[in-house]
Amino acid sequence: MEEKRIMHYRSSHRILIVGEGDFSFSLSLARAFGSAVNMVATSLDDRESLVLQYGSASSNLRELEVLGCTIFHNVDVHNMTQHHYLNNKSFNRIIFNFPHAGFDYRESTDIQIMLHKRLVSGFLKSAKYMLSIFGGEIHVSHKTTYPFSTWDIKGLAENERLIFIEEVDFLQSYYPGYSNKRGSGSQCDQSFPIRKSSTFKFSSRSSFEDFFVESP
Repeated sequence: MEEKRIMHYRSSHRILIVGEGDFSFSLSLARAFGSAVNMVATSLDDRESLVLQYGSASSNLRELEVLGCTIFHNVDVHNMTQHHYLNNKSFNRIIFNFPHAGFDYRESTDIQIMLHKRLVSGFLKSAKYMLSIFGGEIHVSHKTTYPFSTWDIKGLAENERLIFIEEVDFLQSYYPGYSNKRGSGSQCDQSFPIRKSSTFKFSSRSSFEDFFVESP
């Protein structure tokens, strides 16, 4: 079967997407591939909540299911390795787009930034154990302007002994049909301006290289 691709993702990749809102990003990949049998897409919210919050969630989920996507709800990125399906799976690409810990405080306050950093760190801590040994990558896409730049995503990944691969521009137009969502509050179904954003790519290959070098 001919391999198909969209940006950094191929139909031959085993792909895990976390923190989905209306699942439009997952659907964009699935449409590009012509199938979603290689994909697992998850959300923190349950399905009923998603359908109530996002106008397109129901139709997006139905189309993904027709295309063969494996879908789970109530998946917390902090403890993905304990999930009954995910705990023994490995992936070539693990994707978290525009992580956000909610709107408890103003974005520029230290406490809100701390909550965001805790979310990203928890995700990275879990995701690194779910990567394919050979060529597995974690992708975190987010704004790079202030105050989002203070999250120091590269530093958070380094704390988890992940290796920085590269930072590339993220444009919504790269993913036809993708509609980013605020995801919280009365305007949860509204998009927010992405403006200057990047996809940060990381791998855990160093830990395996260390193992092979140090093993007798």
